[in-house]
Parts: sequence; C-alpha cells; structure tokens
Amino acid sequence: MRALLSLYQNAIRRYPMGSQAVQTGILMATGDVVAQTVIDKRKLIELDLGRVARFGAIGTCLVGPSLFTWYGFMERRIGAAGTQALLKKVCADQLLFAPSFIVILLSTIGFSQGLNAKQVQDQLVSTYPDVLINNYKLWPAVQLFNFYLTPFQYRVLVVQIVAIFWNTYLSWRTNSSQSGAVEQEKKSL
Repeated sequence: MRALLSLYQNAIRRYPMGSQAVQTGILMATGDVVAQTVIDKRKLIELDLGRVARFGAIGTCLVGPSLFTWYGFMERRIGAAGTQALLKKVCADQLLFAPSFIVILLSTIGFSQGLNAKQVQDQLVSTYPDVLINNYKLWPAVQLFNFYLTPFQYRVLVVQIVAIFWNTYLSWRTNSSQSGAVEQEKKSL
C-alpha cells in the first residue's frame, strides 16, 4: 500500500495534470458502473461498456483537466490561506464555475450519447435545473472541507472520490433523460 501511495505521489508531482486527468477518468467510469449495476440493476456482463468508456473519456479529457486548471487559477488569484480566501474559493467555485461547467458537462455527455443539438438542448432544459439544485445540496460543503483541509495536489482526488456518487447520479440522470428525449422525438415524428 505504501508503495502504491508513493507511486501516486510521484505521478502527481511529475505529471500533475495528466495524473489528475487519468484518475478523474477512472473515477467517472466507476460512477457509471455503479449507476448501471446499482440503479439500472444490470449484471456486470450486461454493462454498456461504451457508456462506461464515454464517461471515462469525458473525465480524462474534460473534467480532470478543467478542475486542475480551475483549482490552480483560484489558488493563484484568490490565495491559499485564510478564512476570506476559503470563502471566496467556495463562492467562486459554486457561483461561477459550477453553473457554467454543468452546462458544458451535460452537453458533452449528450453529444457523446449521439444526440443532436436539439436533443442536447432538450436534455439541458429537462435536467439542468435538477442537477444544479442537487449540486448545491452537496458541493458547497464538500468544497469547504476540500479547500480548507486538503493539500492543493490532492483536491481533484478528494472531489473525484465524492464524485463517484455524483457521477452515479449524473450517469443515471443523463441516461434516463436521454431515453425520454429520444422517445419524445420519436412521438413527434
């Protein structure tokens, strides 16, 4: 276990964005597997591996690098220590980053599912309000803890561990709304 931790710490030190991106991809794929097995009640052999791969790719290519960049930006612009800096980071994260990033994330998920622009727009209209409200039920407290107690290089990891549950929710929410949007479009044809 100690060797694994040492390997992880070395990877974060040598390849900070790359290692954060890969770990985010793995944890987002894990969230989708949990959604498929626990919520959708699929057996492991029935998993939609394309869906798992899409979630993993979105984590690796979009979410991990975005969080790494955003946290670095806040650290440089707002500062690292003090109650005022802590509160500014949580507010900036939840009032600036989260609302806009959720749009980007939900759109990316929709397009990765093969939806067209109209279907993605419909999916956003139907899912965004609930996702944003649920975001505010979870993430401000997590980020308060994260920005206060977690060393900078481990913040994306902490967020992604909590996000296994969040990604399970997102996977369920976007896939259940996708089937609804596709059914709605079929009815209108």
